[in-house]
Amino acid sequence: MTRGVDEEKRATLKRFAAAGAAAPFAALGGDSDAAGGSDTRDAIVGYVAATPGAHFSKLRDDLQLGTGETQHHVDRLLSEGAIVSWRDGDYRRFFPADRFTAFERTALGYLRRSTPRGMVIALLRDPDATGADLAEQLGVSRATVSSHAAALESAGLLSREDGYALEEPETLLTLLVRYADSFDAAADALAADAADLISHDP
Repeated sequence: MTRGVDEEKRATLKRFAAAGAAAPFAALGGDSDAAGGSDTRDAIVGYVAATPGAHFSKLRDDLQLGTGETQHHVDRLLSEGAIVSWRDGDYRRFFPADRFTAFERTALGYLRRSTPRGMVIALLRDPDATGADLAEQLGVSRATVSSHAAALESAGLLSREDGYALEEPETLLTLLVRYADSFDAAADALAADAADLISHDP
């Protein structure tokens, strides 16, 4: 059983390390750690590049690492400048260095949450959707939609002055399409339909 788990962990790390090894700073200080340390950091860099905005627990669990092991390598990468962290309420989220604006980091943090992501996707598909429409589509209460809408508005991602209107909808669409594989089936479906959702000036 342990052998199978170890092999699965190595395969996971190898998959993300392939992307991470090509990233700037990924190999800094790699020779000073025990064997495998650099490979683990490469995997974390690759994972963060493919899943920007992931929080610590998700990163740890998806890469099948221990808490202490993850913390050690994350701290090393932060000090080397390979990745950056962004505080999002109770979460500490991670991003590739020098890649995203403040708006994009905030947006990705909310897009990593199921209900806000569902609301954004629904509003990208139907900008006239009401709170009742969103609640029905997402299978949640009106109060839940209202609570998340308030949080999105406070974060600068949504306006509630006249119904619900997304701020920078094309940026939100771009992020959902670019990282669709790291979200869910609804994001995948949105990515497939993205060309029809982009408005063009006449």
